[in-house]
Amino acid sequence: MERNTAIQKAFETALANDYYSGCSQAVLGAVQSTLEIGNTDSFRAATVLSGGVARRGETCGALLGALMALGIEIGRSNMTDTAAYGRATDAAQHVVDAFKSRVESAFGLGEPLESTLCHDIQSRVFGRAFVMNDSVDRQAFLDAGGHDSDKCPLVCAIAAGIAVEAIVPAVGE
Repeated sequence: MERNTAIQKAFETALANDYYSGCSQAVLGAVQSTLEIGNTDSFRAATVLSGGVARRGETCGALLGALMALGIEIGRSNMTDTAAYGRATDAAQHVVDAFKSRVESAFGLGEPLESTLCHDIQSRVFGRAFVMNDSVDRQAFLDAGGHDSDKCPLVCAIAAGIAVEAIVPAVGE
């Protein structure tokens, strides 16, 4: 599949996937299906990373899904392969930087994102953070349009597109 087509497909798939909740899986699943990488074990492993790691508001689950996809494709296969570790973590830095920049741009944040914490991103996108482990606050997130295509699903779509950008040039190297 041509690179730009793959980026667009992953973007659109992640955008649709997040409707079902699970930002990490929305992104990882989109990249896996687009690039035919990984397996159901890696997809299942992403379940607990959504909502900022087990709905705790920590590192953005969409970003974690993108990084998992990157690791599946270019990560090391054994602990002693320090060269592969270095290449993968260098590529991951690009993914994180691109993610922050594109989220800032897509949401017109004006000020740079200081972190990739789910709570921080929610605060910037919604004007407040939500405690996703609290059923009342989770409902407030949904009522605020949390799964509308211009909110968290857009964050997922951005992450999926960036993951494909980072992976496609690495395929076959």
